Amino acid sequence: MGIEIERKFLVADRSCLMGVNGVRIAQGYLSLDPDRTVRVRLAGDDAWITIKGRSDGLRRAEFEFPIPPDDASELLAMCLHSVIDKTRHRIASGDHVWEVDVFHGDNQGLVIAEVELSDESDLPHLPPWLGAEVTHDPRFLNANLATAPFRSFHDAL
Repeated sequence: MGIEIERKFLVADRSCLMGVNGVRIAQGYLSLDPDRTVRVRLAGDDAWITIKGRSDGLRRAEFEFPIPPDDASELLAMCLHSVIDKTRHRIASGDHVWEVDVFHGDNQGLVIAEVELSDESDLPHLPPWLGAEVTHDPRFLNANLATAPFRSFHDAL
């Protein structure tokens, strides 16, 4: 079974992105049931469909399958609510690679860094450009950002 273990942080200092190329991603949801979220992602010439289970601490089941980009485009048109638009940058720090997402559209202004871990006890080096940890804040789940975008709550931060 596929397992995802990750931590998520706001990015406090965007200078970490200087000179780092990114890829634009369109991401939508066919199901937002917390027990079985179904996501479609199109990133450049690559596309995937992903099924994720309910979070249990830092862990949750994750199954991801490549699909043809044309199929992804058609599925994105069928998605619930808004499609998330973001640019993903990969930044190595210590023994880990951080995925830093700069959001556009309804989530403009939001920048989140995620790190995938091999085990829940894994303690990654936390780069100085990180801000507050939001791993357990459901507002920052991409599935929730599709229905309640950052612009709807950013003033409350």
